[in-house]
Amino acid sequence: MRRLALLAAILLASPALAQTDLKLATWNIAWLTLKPPGHPDLPRDLTPRQPGDWVLLRGYAARLNADVVALQEIDGAEAAARVFDPAAYAIHLTDESDTQRPGFAVRRTLRFRANPDVMELDLRPHARRSLRRGADITVETPSGTRLRLLSIHLNAGCREDSLEQSAAPECEGLAQQAAVLARWAEARRREGVPFAILGDFNRRITERDDLLRTVEAAAPVLRPTAGLSSPCWADARGGRPFISHLLLGGPTREWLVRDSLSVLVYAERDRAFRDRLSDHCPVSVRLRVP
Repeated sequence: MRRLALLAAILLASPALAQTDLKLATWNIAWLTLKPPGHPDLPRDLTPRQPGDWVLLRGYAARLNADVVALQEIDGAEAAARVFDPAAYAIHLTDESDTQRPGFAVRRTLRFRANPDVMELDLRPHARRSLRRGADITVETPSGTRLRLLSIHLNAGCREDSLEQSAAPECEGLAQQAAVLARWAEARRREGVPFAILGDFNRRITERDDLLRTVEAAAPVLRPTAGLSSPCWADARGGRPFISHLLLGGPTREWLVRDSLSVLVYAERDRAFRDRLSDHCPVSVRLRVP
């Protein structure tokens, strides 16, 4: 009997049966660039970052301590490496020349493969300031489980209006991008692979939101930000609606650790830091991956 109990304990402790805790995050770091002030690719009123600001951002990245971070508004891997320790994280960005690119920071203990960019999300590819492509990667956990991830930064200017009824160009563009996301999610559903869409949706998504309905018609998703408000740069009036979201699809919906949604709020309360750090805070969840 003692031998059977010992064997059971060994099997339960076996790496082959162990689960992997994976922390996923999304973080728009707002014009993260090494270009000097006055560069024609930058807004004229952009507040340049000082050396101390980079130190603060790097400290927040270390404190976030995520395994995979979906990034937005990144102007090259060199800028990202100022925030994420290159010894700890590999950087992947979309293959375009825009100053504001989506991408990922992936912990080097994880294997990942870059998939082709989702180019259809850029509705203005030839404009001086085009919209962003989607960064698409496949991450493999130490247990061998593969997870398909898409980092996005959607069209701004249509945070609440109906995509179906509004004639505003911003809403029409967002509706087109929603259809692109739906096709991407449907392809993952057909493949039967776990997936997540993470990033800056520029959209205050509600339960009956038509962007969400468009995606869910293709593949059911779980939205951890549902029913919650973000404490990022909250004032006396309280938190604000999330516009950065994580949509978990396929088996990933079952892996979410309950109540694990977290927002890393900056300690700096002076509103000037909103421009010097970012107007977005990192949003994260934890997954228990078999």
